[in-house]
Amino acid sequence: MAELGAVDPSIWRACAGTCVKIPTVDSRVYYFPQGHAEQSSSPPTFSPLAQSRPSILCRVLSVRFLADPDTDEAFAKIQLLPIDPSRDPRVTEPKGADGNGDDQVVSFAKILTPSDANNGGGFSVPRFCADSIFPPLNFAADPPVQNIFITDVHGAVWEFRHIYRGTPRRHLLTTGWSKFVNGKKLVAGDSVVFMRNSRNRQLFVGVRRAVRSNVDCGWRWDCPAGSPKEEENVGGGVREGFSRNGQGRVSAESVGEAAELAAQGMVFEIVYYPRAGCGDFVVMAEVVEELLNVFWTAGMRVKMAMETEDSSRMTWLQGTVASAFVPENGPWRGSPWRMLQDDHSIYARCKAYQMAEA
Repeated sequence: MAELGAVDPSIWRACAGTCVKIPTVDSRVYYFPQGHAEQSSSPPTFSPLAQSRPSILCRVLSVRFLADPDTDEAFAKIQLLPIDPSRDPRVTEPKGADGNGDDQVVSFAKILTPSDANNGGGFSVPRFCADSIFPPLNFAADPPVQNIFITDVHGAVWEFRHIYRGTPRRHLLTTGWSKFVNGKKLVAGDSVVFMRNSRNRQLFVGVRRAVRSNVDCGWRWDCPAGSPKEEENVGGGVREGFSRNGQGRVSAESVGEAAELAAQGMVFEIVYYPRAGCGDFVVMAEVVEELLNVFWTAGMRVKMAMETEDSSRMTWLQGTVASAFVPENGPWRGSPWRMLQDDHSIYARCKAYQMAEA
């Protein structure tokens, strides 16, 4: 497989969603092997040494923003170096890896309706997207129409016909849309993300795949890892084609190897696919240390940020801590990973919100 080309960080963040946080180069983070295992395509095998290190303080050496060649899904490769907390000075001004220029990109995401995903039809463009992303139409024409050219995350250019018509009138993408639906294998429930670079006015399009899973774990904090069939292991990633079961896209072997190198204090690399329901397993050290200083008890109120369907804003959903548990024995003794269990009110609210927005 040819080396993947890097994706512009601003475009990557818009495709991944504003809830996704990628650490900056030189920043201090904690790596959680158990969280890494949740992205595995099958349950990985950890050595006793790796299991004795459930959280490892690291420094970020490099970040690469990439897109899956089969599914267009955003993912990142992050290289980490374990560090000794007692000997490592804190870096107060890390070099930016993903924040530079994000304000240059205006984005709008839409979950596809069955009509949008009909490969013989067109795409109904929300008014905000037409006004803020696409070039302005000439409303003096009858009908207002133009051809627009949009670049995907791999650099391919797609041509669409943008027209304003109907009763009542609405914005539509017609010619070219069916080709895009077929080429990207889009289905109802998938999302498309339209983006515009504010400086050069160039248009981009990304895809977020809908999760199809027998295990209903959307946004749950105790979501189990799954075991889809591995088709091809390439450079630590598993080529899953258009698998929609919502499970991991990295190989069990690569997860086990990363955890082992981390436990030995050696440089290692992780592959991270942002996905609803699975927690971040590389987390800023300041965040982890602050939260570990909290005396968590059942009944405490908590809240979780969730991105709205169109990525235009964040909403906060509230819940209650049902239990706070750190294992005192077993293979992951003393692990803080998923130590908080909520009463599932956040999960229920997320599902209700998702249904309301869809």
